[in-house]
Amino acid sequence: MAITIDRNDTQLIDVPRGLTNVVVAETAIGDVRGEEGFFHYRGVSGVELAAEARFEDAWNLVALGGLPRDGAESAAFRARTASARAIPESLHGSLSSIATSALDPMAQLRTGLALISSADGRRALYDETETERSDDAIRLAAVAPTLIAALHRWSTGQDPIEPDGDLDPVTDYLRMLTGVTPDIRLATALGTYLTAAIDHGFNASTFTARVIASTGADLASCVGGALGALSGPLHGGAPARTLDMLDDIGAPERADAWVRERVQHGGRIMGFGHAVYRTEDPRSRLLRGVAQRLRADGLATDRVDLAVTVEQTVLRVLDELKPGRALRTNVELYAAVVMEACGIPRELFTPTFASARLIGWGAHACEQVQDGKILRPSSRYVGAASRPR
Repeated sequence: MAITIDRNDTQLIDVPRGLTNVVVAETAIGDVRGEEGFFHYRGVSGVELAAEARFEDAWNLVALGGLPRDGAESAAFRARTASARAIPESLHGSLSSIATSALDPMAQLRTGLALISSADGRRALYDETETERSDDAIRLAAVAPTLIAALHRWSTGQDPIEPDGDLDPVTDYLRMLTGVTPDIRLATALGTYLTAAIDHGFNASTFTARVIASTGADLASCVGGALGALSGPLHGGAPARTLDMLDDIGAPERADAWVRERVQHGGRIMGFGHAVYRTEDPRSRLLRGVAQRLRADGLATDRVDLAVTVEQTVLRVLDELKPGRALRTNVELYAAVVMEACGIPRELFTPTFASARLIGWGAHACEQVQDGKILRPSSRYVGAASRPR
């Protein structure tokens, strides 16, 4: 680690590119252990929660600090989140115009959440009580699926469907999106994915949310910045591109030649590699099983079989051509296959991911603002020499 002195005699410390392995804050929300292939929410295994499709329990855990202690607490949390799902009717005109604009779905979601937050009269986190901040976080996470579904339906010339508080949020999202109450197995499959997507360490979008929160800004601004980061193809934009890859390969017998060509020419293979994991992404293993069960039940196509073949081929070819390289399957490969089986349009893969990650962003923003210290790193100037006036 190099140490230099700037022109103000202030000590500067060089850190690795991308802030790799640099601790920038303390958190009680969750952790990712890359060498172990393990992640948790407040000490509870994320994989175990997801495997049981306990989406609302995981939401309760991340947002409020603990799992429900009994049925009454579970019911109270469901009622609290259900009452926060509705879009203000006064915004329908503005939102329907946004839905038919040239904005992509992620930009529409950012804009829509900002409008809803403003209509709700939400204030800067700096000026709110802890209870008000918690209400903000639950409101934005609860209304996001309703907003995603409504924007999509407006964009396709359909009327939006009002949320149904008697349904769990995952089932209701699919119903509002497709117009049909889904098969319970599809809702469970999507619930598994969304539970596993709630939080995952200080990734780019979560860190962005915390940086904005450190300024005391309103929560919609925090998650708006996070949504911008998530839209990037190297972050949350990957699942849709994973399906593009499977489309390009087309058939299992073409996988070997396609993968070899990419590896030999240094091309990127979507759905593989992770910034933290040095072993198999546990979310990928989990969702592979989910996808294969949907396939066995006749609820998914042979896209699942192709994804499994591509995964096996990529790992085999990498071991052959790039021995020792720690590049394994990440969550995007099977997340894309599962979302497609659930009837979610490809352009809504990243917004759907965001609808779960909003829970984590809200918790992180609320935690960061309590610190009271603005995040303000330094830089090293490497341009032309400065000249006196």
